[in-house]
Amino acid sequence: MGIDFGDSRIGIAMSDPLGWTAQGLETIHWKGSWDKPIERIRQIAAEYKSERIVVGFPKNMNGTVGPRGEKTQEFIDALTKVVAVEIIKWDERLTTVAANKLMHATGVKTSKKKGIVDQIAAVYILQGYLDSISSKS
Repeated sequence: MGIDFGDSRIGIAMSDPLGWTAQGLETIHWKGSWDKPIERIRQIAAEYKSERIVVGFPKNMNGTVGPRGEKTQEFIDALTKVVAVEIIKWDERLTTVAANKLMHATGVKTSKKKGIVDQIAAVYILQGYLDSISSKS
C-alpha cells in the first residue's frame, strides 16, 4: 500500500498481487483528528492483506526534514500503533508536481483534480518503491 499524506486529504494506492504495478485506490478526506483516517487505513491494509505500507516522506530539496516532514513523522508514529505491518518512509519530493503535470497532460478538468491528485501522488510513491525492490532482485 502507498500513502500520500496531506493536510486534508490522504491518497491511497495499492499494488497488484505480484507487486509490479501501483494503482490509485481511494482518497481519504479528513479534518482535525487522525483517528478516522488511520482507522480507514487499518481497514484497507487488513482487507488487502498489505505486507508493507509505503508512506511518502517529504524532504526539502536539500534533503533536510522541515515542518511538513515532522508532521508526516507524527502521522507515521500514530499509524505504527494501529497497523501490524512494516511502514517504509519513501522520499516523495516532486510526486505531487509530477501528478499535476500528468493530469494537465491528460486533460483532467480542474474541478476533478483535487479528488485524484493525492491518489496519483500515492501511485508515484508506491511505484517508485516497487521499482526499487524489483531492480534489486
